[in-house]
Amino acid sequence: MKSLTRRQFIKVSAIATGFALAAHPIFAQQVITTDSEGLVAGEVTIPVDDGKIPAYRAMPATGQNFPIVLVIQEIFGVHEHIQDVCRRFAKRGYLAIAPEMFARQGDVSQMEDIQQIISEVVSKVPDQQVISDLNATVVWAKSSSNGNIDKLGITGFCWGGRIVWLYSAHNPQVTAGVAWYGRLVGESTPLTPQYPIDIAPELTVPILGLYGGDDDLIPNDTIEQMRDRLSSGNSNSEIILYPDTPHGFNADYRPTYRPEAAADAWNRLLTWFEKYGVA
Repeated sequence: MKSLTRRQFIKVSAIATGFALAAHPIFAQQVITTDSEGLVAGEVTIPVDDGKIPAYRAMPATGQNFPIVLVIQEIFGVHEHIQDVCRRFAKRGYLAIAPEMFARQGDVSQMEDIQQIISEVVSKVPDQQVISDLNATVVWAKSSSNGNIDKLGITGFCWGGRIVWLYSAHNPQVTAGVAWYGRLVGESTPLTPQYPIDIAPELTVPILGLYGGDDDLIPNDTIEQMRDRLSSGNSNSEIILYPDTPHGFNADYRPTYRPEAAADAWNRLLTWFEKYGVA
């Protein structure tokens, strides 16, 4: 894999402050804000194959051997919403860590246009790079943050939802995962050779998929295709489809937020992790 140049490294050496520009305007009246009281929370640095990447880590201030949750970002990077999700997990006793998956390709937090983010950054991120960085993050969580890799969970949103399925197929150490409205079907490319539907029959990790029935990015028929493929395997994975619910329904800072569906989905996530031994 190509090494980072100094210029590339400096450009992406820190996680975002606040919300990504492309996510504005922010619906402040509905934003969930989780404080850091009783937590160790903030930016950390993860050694990877070709340098270091930033990440946001949150965990209880006391204790040890914490169950680990990898939190995989949306296309907006590790901005305030993803950081808050990490703190929500930490309040429940988890070590939650969100590595910046786009570190080599660019700082999406300062881009104002979603299409620019997709064309200039997201479309250039290889799955192989993501998998390698997540492997490194798991190693770091064990060695530097009292993480218990025997209790390894993963969750992700939108772009990160797809990664949940793929990383769980790659790493059998994953205990359980929860994918929020990640694409299931797509065209194979050199950078993104597989999609969740391709690995579904062989998947062994139990994944809970949380999807909206009125998602204009993920057609319902692809969800049914995924359910059919999963039924031929033995991962015990399930997909919940919320009727009349849009893409991004957990994003409490955006107009797509649906409080009832988001709350139900979060409770299902916690129950899923408990059921399959992450908690």
